[in-house]
Amino acid sequence: MNDIVNARIAAPTLTETAIPIEIFHQMRTANLTRWQTGAQVDFDESVAWQRALPPHKQLAVAMRRAHAERRCLTQPRGGFATLAMQKALMIALDREGLADIVPTTTDSYTRNEQFAAAQNGVNESERLERSLLNGFPIVNYGLAAGRELIEAIDKPAILLTGTAMPKLTAEIGFAAGYTGYLGSGIAYTTSYIKELSIEEGIRNYQYLDRLAALYAEHGVELHRRQPGFLTGTNIPPCIAIAIGVLDCLLAAAQGVRHYGLELAQTLHLVQDAAAIAACETLAQEYLARKGYRDVFTPVTSLHWMGAWPQDEAQAATLVSYGGTLAAIGGAVSVTTKTTHEAHGIPTPLANAEGLRMTRMAIYLARDIRLDGLPEYEREKDLIAREVRAIVDKVLEMGDGDAAVGTVRAFAAGVLDVPWSPNRHVKSRVMPARDAHGYLRIFDPGALPLPKDILDVHTDGLRARAAAQGVPYDRDLAIRSVYELSEPLAKLMPN
Repeated sequence: MNDIVNARIAAPTLTETAIPIEIFHQMRTANLTRWQTGAQVDFDESVAWQRALPPHKQLAVAMRRAHAERRCLTQPRGGFATLAMQKALMIALDREGLADIVPTTTDSYTRNEQFAAAQNGVNESERLERSLLNGFPIVNYGLAAGRELIEAIDKPAILLTGTAMPKLTAEIGFAAGYTGYLGSGIAYTTSYIKELSIEEGIRNYQYLDRLAALYAEHGVELHRRQPGFLTGTNIPPCIAIAIGVLDCLLAAAQGVRHYGLELAQTLHLVQDAAAIAACETLAQEYLARKGYRDVFTPVTSLHWMGAWPQDEAQAATLVSYGGTLAAIGGAVSVTTKTTHEAHGIPTPLANAEGLRMTRMAIYLARDIRLDGLPEYEREKDLIAREVRAIVDKVLEMGDGDAAVGTVRAFAAGVLDVPWSPNRHVKSRVMPARDAHGYLRIFDPGALPLPKDILDVHTDGLRARAAAQGVPYDRDLAIRSVYELSEPLAKLMPN
C-alpha cells in the first residue's frame, strides 16, 4: 500500500512534453495557496484585465514592432521595498529615463520564496521610510498594488525576478498586468542558486511557461524572456547561446510562441554583433528541427555583467558603449546599467541617466551594421559551429528530449557554466580574453567542441600571453573577470 501511495505523490518522470492541462490546474490550485495573496488571482478575470491593456502597454506588441522596424528598445533594472518607492521609481524611469520597457525587480527573499522574511522587510521599510530590501516583494503586496504600479506608467512592464522558483511571482505578476517575465529553468538555476537541482529548476519554469501558454490560448500574448547569465563573470557566447536555445526549446514545448533571448555583452564589438545575429538564427534553426515554426525569438543585449569601475567617467563609457553594441548588433532591446554599478543599488536619478546615455548611443549607432565584414562573418560562423556542437550533443544525450538531455549533460560536464554557484554544475570551463579582445575559452572542460575550434581559442590566448609577457595559465581567465573594473591609470598608463 505504501508503494502505491508513494507512486501517486512522486513527481512524474522529467520530460520536455507539455504539462497536461488537468494536472496543470491541480498544480495551480496548490501553488496559489502558498501565500495569502494567491487567493486574489482569478484566471478569467486576469485574462480580461490583460486584454483591456492598451497596445502600447503590451510588451509583446512593443517587441514585435521594434523587431520589424529594426529598433532597439531600452529597459533598466530597478526595485525597492515599498509600494510608494517602487511606484516613484517606475514613474521616474518612464518619464525622466524615457524607458521603452519599465521593470520591477523583486527582492532576494521573494526570489527564494521566503515570503515571511520579505514581509518583515516590508514592515521595517515602511516604518523607517527607506528600502531595506533589494527589490519589490510583489507576492507580499499582491494584486491591487501590482495593478497600481501598472496604471502609474505609460509603458509595458516586465518582472525581473532572478529566481529559479518563479511560480507564485508569475501568477501575481501576470494577474496584475505585467506583460513580460524574465527567467528560465537552466540559466537562472545555474546562475543564482546553490542547492536546487537542474531538474527542479526546469520543472519550475515549465510551470511558468505552461501558464504563459494558457494566457495565449485565451488571447493574451505575453513576452517570455530567457535571462542570459547574471553570474557577474565572463560567459563565452557559445555557452550563453547554447543554453538559451535549450531554454527556448523547453518553453516552446510548453506552448510558448513568444520567447526572447538575452546575451550579456563581451564588450568586443564584432563578437557581440556576431553573437546577437547567431543567437536568433540558431534559435530558429533548432525550433524548426523540433517542428516549431511560429515562435518569435527577439534578442536582448545586456550591458556589461562583470565587475564595474568605481570611477563614474569610466562607468559612463561602459553604459554608452553598451548602447552602441546593442544597436550595431541588431538587438531588439538593451537592458541598461548605471554609473553607480560599483557602489550598490542605483538611485532613480542615476537609473534614468543610464537610460538616457544608452538611448543617445543607440541613436548615434542606429544605422551602422557589420554585415559582410569578413571578421564579423568569420566570428558568426565560429559561434554557430560551437553552439551546434554543444546543442546537438545535449539533444543526443536526451534521445531528442531537451529536458532530459540538459540534466544528463550537466552531470557529464558537456554543458557547463564558468564559476556557477550551483553544485550540480561542473564549472570547469574557464574563459579569458585573447590578444584581440575576443572572449575565448582557456579550459574547455568537457565541452564537445571540435579540435579546430579549440585551436582558434588556444592560439588567440597564447598570443595574448606572449604579447603581455605573462604565463599561459589560469590567471589569464581571472584577470579577464576584473580587468574592466581597474582604474584607468592601470589599464592605460601614461
